[in-house]
Amino acid sequence: GKMAAPMSGGPPALEPGAAPYGNFPNYSRFHPPEVRVSLLPGGLLQSLFPAAARPLLGLDVGCNSGELSVALYRHLLGLQESKGCLDQPAAGKDLNLLCCDIDPVLIERAQQCSPFPASISFANLDIMDSSAREPILRSYLGRFGRSTFDIGFCMSVTMWIHLNHGDSGLMEFLSFLSSLCKYLLIEPQPWKCYRAAARRLRKLGRNDFDHFRSFAINGDMVERITQILMKDCAMELVCCFGSTSWDRSLLLFKSNGSNHECRESSEQEQ
Repeated sequence: GKMAAPMSGGPPALEPGAAPYGNFPNYSRFHPPEVRVSLLPGGLLQSLFPAAARPLLGLDVGCNSGELSVALYRHLLGLQESKGCLDQPAAGKDLNLLCCDIDPVLIERAQQCSPFPASISFANLDIMDSSAREPILRSYLGRFGRSTFDIGFCMSVTMWIHLNHGDSGLMEFLSFLSSLCKYLLIEPQPWKCYRAAARRLRKLGRNDFDHFRSFAINGDMVERITQILMKDCAMELVCCFGSTSWDRSLLLFKSNGSNHECRESSEQEQ
């Protein structure tokens, strides 16, 4: 089923358990963006795409209120924190980002606070709703005459897809991202985070996640997601950049190209 938009009739409290899709209102306070980006080497884009046409296109799925998206953008382009709109036209020639999140309130905040409105776009989107995502993604890519993104970012999102859509939803999500992105930087949540999310929900007196008790995909989630991407999604593991202080690994995968050929041929048929 589709991931519903945040329920207007749900609890308005800003408690972590009241964010069943991971749409925490103050997420960056608990997991600072700087910790993640510090794991990534300088010059990463140049090493991955030495001869690719610019601008490169990136997709950030589950961007929350955009702090990590902006931090990634700055780091990948080597921009200083003190600089803002002054360098955005030049930056946009090298990299453009489309960032999406299921929560319209978080997206509105991201749009209002972005220092790079010309080259970082924020969209309210349930990535699991195929009827909603296709026109938005196709329209964005079409502006650049492209059918795929150069790099995708999936930072602590897989657990929320998994909890709300089950094993099949996680598989479909990873398959979709791998077909859409040449490279994928992914940060899976470990299994202990699943248990913590379920525990927070129970403390608020809410029903457990529908699929939590029936997962066949469980345990070492870095290993399981790596297996899915390599065996089922035609990707190869390029590098593990290490782990954050809160025990989340940052993994970079590369598509072998067959998924993109399938996607492009299906689009041509349409």
